[in-house]
Amino acid sequence: MDAPIDTALVQEVAAQGIPRARPWLSTLQRRRWEVFKANRRGYWCLWIFLALFVISLFAEFIANDKPILVRYEGQTYWPIFKSYPETAFGGIFETEADYRDPVVKEMIDKGGWMLWPPIRFSYNTQNKNPPMAFPVKPTWLLTDEDCKLAVERGFHPCDKTLEWNWLGTDDQGRDVVARVIYGFRLSVLFGLVLTIFSSIVGVAAGAVQGYFGGWTDLLFQRFIEIWTSVPQLYLLIIVAAVIEPNFWVLLGILLAFSWVALVGVVRAEFLRARNFEYVTAARALGLSNTKIIFKHLLPNAMVATLTFMPFILNGSITTLTSLDFLGFGLPPGSPSLGELLAQGKDNLQAPWLGLTAFFVIAIMLSLLIFIGEAVRDALDPRKTLA
Repeated sequence: MDAPIDTALVQEVAAQGIPRARPWLSTLQRRRWEVFKANRRGYWCLWIFLALFVISLFAEFIANDKPILVRYEGQTYWPIFKSYPETAFGGIFETEADYRDPVVKEMIDKGGWMLWPPIRFSYNTQNKNPPMAFPVKPTWLLTDEDCKLAVERGFHPCDKTLEWNWLGTDDQGRDVVARVIYGFRLSVLFGLVLTIFSSIVGVAAGAVQGYFGGWTDLLFQRFIEIWTSVPQLYLLIIVAAVIEPNFWVLLGILLAFSWVALVGVVRAEFLRARNFEYVTAARALGLSNTKIIFKHLLPNAMVATLTFMPFILNGSITTLTSLDFLGFGLPPGSPSLGELLAQGKDNLQAPWLGLTAFFVIAIMLSLLIFIGEAVRDALDPRKTLA
């Protein structure tokens, strides 16, 4: 319970007009942050993961088939934000300008200039000047023999100054680096949204189940046992046969099953704490069940819940990657790491596809695991209260 208020001290401070300092972080929170920082591996993994995620949020400024800025005949254009017809740059077509078209580039170069992203491909942009059949090797791996063979087979001459594919292309001619950047962002955002929503539902269900107990707890437990026995993969196959899953449909289906991950943890915390003296006192004071649950019990239960959050995020990303690998995930053409991994399986003659997808997924999941270990240490009372 809260410590008693020193009325005399409050009156004295009020009389003197001296504001009482309130620290930004409590002593316990500062101690937890110190324990988290003490785990050097998890601490640095957090910053690395945040840096990669923030960079991926600006993927359109890093990998895009449209210039960031166009300056033409004294006018400024922002193709990355707005579509412009070809006629705006002296062309004859009313359709959106293709800035990678040599004719459009020549017209703009005559009347101005373009500022391009570092990678001139979006996740769905096809390389129109391949030096060989798709999938194309990483540009820096192309040899003179590859170039000679490409010319003999009727492909574009091997001019490395035209379009660089740092990690090659997939079997449809799309740049692997661009798909990795967009795929990383999509995977993390999907995992974050699924983790947040499933945590909200799971914590609420576990709180109700553990606080009220009795028949509520018994019936809820039987429902969870029946619900978790439903074959999730078969349900996804049926849904994929009826409608084409998109981001939100897939999120809804996975949310219907993923919320049960936290129910057991929250339920155990509420069963343990619901008969504590401060809860009994709150009931005696006439506080509502809702206020007792959210104000008094839930903060204590959230300590154990937060420990599982990085691992739940890890599992959400793994689930999306697995579904995309099997072909039951996001629509074809989406920048998916699982789809890139499947392309690596189908194109063993192009090892850069499978290896790139494997290393990106492995690094992402490893960072989350190490962050989760540091969070677990920070919330461990044996370390924070020592």
